[in-house]
Amino acid sequence: MHNSKNILEKKQYQEEIKDQLSLPLPWEKLENKSILLSGATGMIGSYLIDLIMAKNQFHSLNCKVYAISRQEEKARLRFAPYWDRPDFQYHSQDINQELTLADFRADYVIHGASNTHPVAYATDPIGTIMTNITGTAHLLDFAKSVECRRFVFLSSVEIYGENTSSALRFREEDCGYIDCNTMRAGYPESKRAGEALCQAYIHQESMDAVILRLARVYGPTMLSSDSKALAQFLKKGAAKEDIILKSQGTQHYSYTYAGDAASAILWVMLQGKCGHAYNVADPDSDITLKDLASLIAKHAGTKVIFQIPDEVESAGYSRATRALLDGSKLKSLGWNPRETIQTGIEKTLSLLDGQLP
Repeated sequence: MHNSKNILEKKQYQEEIKDQLSLPLPWEKLENKSILLSGATGMIGSYLIDLIMAKNQFHSLNCKVYAISRQEEKARLRFAPYWDRPDFQYHSQDINQELTLADFRADYVIHGASNTHPVAYATDPIGTIMTNITGTAHLLDFAKSVECRRFVFLSSVEIYGENTSSALRFREEDCGYIDCNTMRAGYPESKRAGEALCQAYIHQESMDAVILRLARVYGPTMLSSDSKALAQFLKKGAAKEDIILKSQGTQHYSYTYAGDAASAILWVMLQGKCGHAYNVADPDSDITLKDLASLIAKHAGTKVIFQIPDEVESAGYSRATRALLDGSKLKSLGWNPRETIQTGIEKTLSLLDGQLP
């Protein structure tokens, strides 16, 4: 959902990024260091890069960013202001293929590349699985070869599957049910395998690695190709059109604003314990799909319409009807989200400002 006008040109977004620079993090751990990030043009990766580049610009952090994605043209557009800066280097790479990163060094490696929405799961189930397993192994091998300080794996609420217990929220040690004999299981099962790979490298290769289990993430850096329900709602809301709800809307999920997801990554990367997984969520952003649709329709001055999804879309939908995360472990590190679901939706719609690709 990157607008025709680069989001980096929007004053409101610039101010939001600058505001994040005051986060009470041990930023000194990143001084004169380097970060390699896969999935650089994604919703979370692009926000995180904006944050680091702003910290370099305004606070002389001098942290080099190595950005990796598959499509250089898209990256050139998104990161145009950084392209010729010495603290930014881009490399086009499918991480499922043998890595060609001979000139790269990294103190921190963040694996953020992944298919993350229903149509991608349904149309590229093999690529979805391989990015989370083969891609993770490739980046872990790279991290080992450069003796990086820490590897960060971006996992998902989806690894918990369906909540079959009476507990309202998943804690990090919980595990729900996944029917592995479905096409849709490729995403959560491969995220689980990616986490297991991190643990294997910790124990066999003395790797330092941490894991973030992100709730459903949204924000102004969303991609136009995103087919998640919330992304569809936001596209309609930005265009001042009626919100289309393709279910009864009783699904109850945790959500996280992209800026809060980016800050959580830094928190876990710099403060988390090796081998630990951290849920990224906050109760103020738990909401049912129906209430979410109504919230966006209210801001847009439109209404909610119920509609049956098509076969491709429905094949990629999660079966989980309740997926709420307990984020207290991450909060014990000092992380606190800046946005509730209400303020995050307001910011996102304001930044989209009716512009669609």
